[in-house]
Amino acid sequence: MAVLAKKLQPAKTAAIEETRKILSGYEDFIFADYRGLTVEQITKLRHSLREKNAQLKVFKNNFARVAFDEMKIDAVSEYLKGPTAIAMVKEDANEVAKILFDFKKEAPSLDVKGAWVEKEVYDQAKIEAFSKLPGKKQLIAMLMSAINGPARQLAATLQAYVEKKGGAGADAAEAAPAAEEAKAEAPTA
Repeated sequence: MAVLAKKLQPAKTAAIEETRKILSGYEDFIFADYRGLTVEQITKLRHSLREKNAQLKVFKNNFARVAFDEMKIDAVSEYLKGPTAIAMVKEDANEVAKILFDFKKEAPSLDVKGAWVEKEVYDQAKIEAFSKLPGKKQLIAMLMSAINGPARQLAATLQAYVEKKGGAGADAAEAAPAAEEAKAEAPTA
């Protein structure tokens, strides 16, 4: 729980409100220690996250703690210690976590502390395991492929059957109109 002074300065109140507004626009949050990263590395990481509709931002820990408390997310205060960057995610948090852990391979000083995903606190091990899962869109594509596979196989089987029968049936189908034409042309007695 955040400690609030009895009388807050108006500038701090405004900063806390601005922090709360920004944070409330996102569903999930991943907390990372960015100490040791260069400006170029942070810029590259931010660009990668923007492609996934996520944002990396640094807030004052106390302001973020108060904002999370106001949003009824007080379980994340343990991650708001020391230099902390917050990756704010609107959808597919595991893809953003994957970006962070992949980035950690080229910049080992990045340390993912934990996360708030789907209204649940994830520690470092759990968020790392979560990052290895396929994203929601990938899962839907896999499901559709699994559903579409048998239908495609049935269609191919039916097509092969039609072509097999169609070879004999096509000759018979062509012969039938020719036979009827011959009957129509034949003199009737």
